Amino acid sequence: MPSSGPSSAPSTAGQPTALYGGKAGRRVTVRDIAAAKERGERWPMVTAYDAMTARVFDEAGIPVLLVGDSAAMVVYGHDSTLPVSVDELLPLTSAVVRGSSRAMVVADLPFGSYQASPQQALETAARFMKEAGAHAIKLEGGRRVLPQVETLVSAGIPVMAHLGLTPQSVNAFGGYRVQGRGQSGDELMADAKDLEYAGAFAVVLECVPGDLAERVTASLSIPTVGIGAGPATDAQVLVWQDLMGLTPNPPKFVKRYADLAGEMDRAVRAFADEVTGGAFPTVEHSYR
Repeated sequence: MPSSGPSSAPSTAGQPTALYGGKAGRRVTVRDIAAAKERGERWPMVTAYDAMTARVFDEAGIPVLLVGDSAAMVVYGHDSTLPVSVDELLPLTSAVVRGSSRAMVVADLPFGSYQASPQQALETAARFMKEAGAHAIKLEGGRRVLPQVETLVSAGIPVMAHLGLTPQSVNAFGGYRVQGRGQSGDELMADAKDLEYAGAFAVVLECVPGDLAERVTASLSIPTVGIGAGPATDAQVLVWQDLMGLTPNPPKFVKRYADLAGEMDRAVRAFADEVTGGAFPTVEHSYR
C-alpha cells in the first residue's frame, strides 16, 4: 500500500518505515528505493541546485534530490539543457550534497559527457562521485547507452536511466514532444527492460502517454519516475522552480504548489519602497 504520509518511526531493520519523510541516521540508498517498489510505496523526487534549497527539501523528507541538467535553464539562463557542462554542474552537485543529510543525491550527466563511449561515461561519472560526492548518476537514452550503463554499474556506480522525451535529444525530436505513441511505445518498453537488465536501479519516464507508463511500471522490478507520464509510475519528479511557481508558462504536466514568483515580487518591492522612503533600516536593524 502507498504511504499515507511522512513517518518518523524506524523499522526493526533500521530502515525508515516510509521512503518519503522517514528518518534515519544515514543516506537513502538504492536498496531503500528497491524496497519501496516492493512495498508499492510511491515517493517524490525534486531537483535541487544549491545547499539552502537542498536543506529545505531534505528536512521535508524528500528522499531523492536530482541535480538536473535543467540547471542549464533555471540556473544559467539557457533555452535548453544542451549548453551546460560538467564543470558547471560539479559545484552545484557538491552544494546539494553538503546541504542535505538524508536524501540520495543523483547527478545528471550533461550532453556530450557520456555518449562517445563507456570509458567517457565512466570518467565523467567518476568525477561526480569523487569530486562532488554524488550517490548516483542519471543519463539519457535506451539501447544506445546500454554499454555505458553496464560499465558504470560494474564499476559500482548506481545508474538512473531516462526514457521518453530526453531533453538532450530535443533537436533530433524536432522539439519538446510527447514520445512513445504507437509503435514507438513498444520500442520504449524494450528499452526499459534492457536498461533494467543492464543494471539501472530506476528509470525516468518523461512525457509519455499514461497508459504506456503504466505498462512499463508494471513490467519492471525497478521503480519508474514519472514527469508528464501520468499517475501510475512509482515516483514523480518536478523541477523545484516549476512546482514553486517561479517558471513562467510551465509545461502541461506541471502543477504549481506555490506562487513564489509573486511572493518574491511583493517582498522585493516592499524592500525597495522602504529603502527609497527611508523606512529601512531603522535603529532595530542598526549596530551601536
